Amino acid sequence: MTVIYLITAGGTIEKAYSEQTGTVQNLDNKIDRHLSRLRLPDSEVEVILLMNKDSLEMTDGDRKNILEKIRELLIHPFPIVITHGTDTMVETGLYLKRALPQLTAPIILTGAMTPLGFEGSDGLQNLTESLFAARILDAGIYVVMHNQVFSIDCVRKDQKLARFVLTSNWTS
Repeated sequence: MTVIYLITAGGTIEKAYSEQTGTVQNLDNKIDRHLSRLRLPDSEVEVILLMNKDSLEMTDGDRKNILEKIRELLIHPFPIVITHGTDTMVETGLYLKRALPQLTAPIILTGAMTPLGFEGSDGLQNLTESLFAARILDAGIYVVMHNQVFSIDCVRKDQKLARFVLTSNWTS
């Protein structure tokens, strides 16, 4: 049985439509509802509801909270998936990389351009691919989005294309 920790930090993947305000907001966590739709044999996904913030509102204090939770979890070298808003996902990943130079497990950041449950959402795809990637990647920090895996050092969000792309400092 493979254990995977899933930390929720918020972002579009967790947004819902608010009838009261007529806007899409981070209201409550809904990852469990979507995990229940997946077939995950031989996997135990332990969900940690840490926060539910738009990534544009993410602070270094929030990143520190994510880091502290990861340090607690790394007592067991199980893979970690973090749902996070796409606008500052790379910034959080780089923060974690600086603070965790000797990783023993993969840490994967993922999110969505369209909220889970909305028509055309990429959230379930990204979540599913992240859970798979968590089982096969070596220790390190990655972004997994849209059927691609990026090392945190070599990725940026392209706002115009609405996707993540390799940066020029990529080496292979």
